[in-house]
Amino acid sequence: MLRRPRRNRGSDAIRRLVREVSLQPSDLLQPLFVREGVGIREPIPSMPGIFRLSVDLLAQEANRCASLGLPGLLLFPAIPKSMKDPLGSEALNPLGLIPRAIGAIKESGSPLLVIADIALDPYTDHGHDGLLGPKGEVLNDETVATLTKASLVAAAAGADLVAPSDMMDGRVGAIRRALDDAGRIDVGILAYSAKYASSFYGPFREALGSAPKSGDKKSYQMDPANRREALLEALLDKDEGADILMVKPALPYLDVIAALRAATHLPIAAYQVSGEYSMIMAAHQNGWLDATATLLESLTSIKRAGADMIISYAASQIAPLL
Repeated sequence: MLRRPRRNRGSDAIRRLVREVSLQPSDLLQPLFVREGVGIREPIPSMPGIFRLSVDLLAQEANRCASLGLPGLLLFPAIPKSMKDPLGSEALNPLGLIPRAIGAIKESGSPLLVIADIALDPYTDHGHDGLLGPKGEVLNDETVATLTKASLVAAAAGADLVAPSDMMDGRVGAIRRALDDAGRIDVGILAYSAKYASSFYGPFREALGSAPKSGDKKSYQMDPANRREALLEALLDKDEGADILMVKPALPYLDVIAALRAATHLPIAAYQVSGEYSMIMAAHQNGWLDATATLLESLTSIKRAGADMIISYAASQIAPLL
């Protein structure tokens, strides 16, 4: 035989030499959950190894992530029930949990990019990503107005990027115009462009207490059956001024990542969501899988599909191995 492909798999050295995709710490972003209090490191039962951190410990964790070579963090607030209301008013508090968390990280001297997730579900008592109308429907334009104000609050606190994750129509353009009008032209937008109405979000919703109290999110998050619609959403976000486009979840939607990579020159992010992480960790705890090997394989496959960056709860676990 003239062609024996196994020659290029015969040793570790040759495998490394011909490897098509190389995963690096600089490819990974770490999501962090922040809560009120001091000195609190509260474990999340459905997400082994992940914690809700008080602001003081969050800054320490940010510096640890920086030391591992990670380039940035996404922040998510675990808000007490007493601070939630139908309008998500706490999202607009300039002295709220996320603005204080951003400030603490910046004041610590961390070089990390700080990315503020922009959505109302952690702040609303009904658990939806937007304001509700008289029939319980999620109102698009009214929600966009609130999200725009929340983005300005995060930018004023020092966020490097804002990440609208609500899937309302037109929110990227509205946020971009508001940031520019406020002189925040340096603040980027990481758009959750193709966020699916997925069953893989369960552990995340437990972590934040943000599950919808009634109905579901299918009227605004995407149908898992659709790929062309994801391209439409992403290209609309591109035209509205997004700097980075995201697909969420990641592993069940590798085809969407690949299609989006072929359709645009903008950077593509993929979110390895809580359910993806927790399944691997649960299988590891039961002795069914090796968590490290499985995480490395799944993250590599996400990058191979075309993602330039991957948001993963395992980022700080995996970075030392790369």
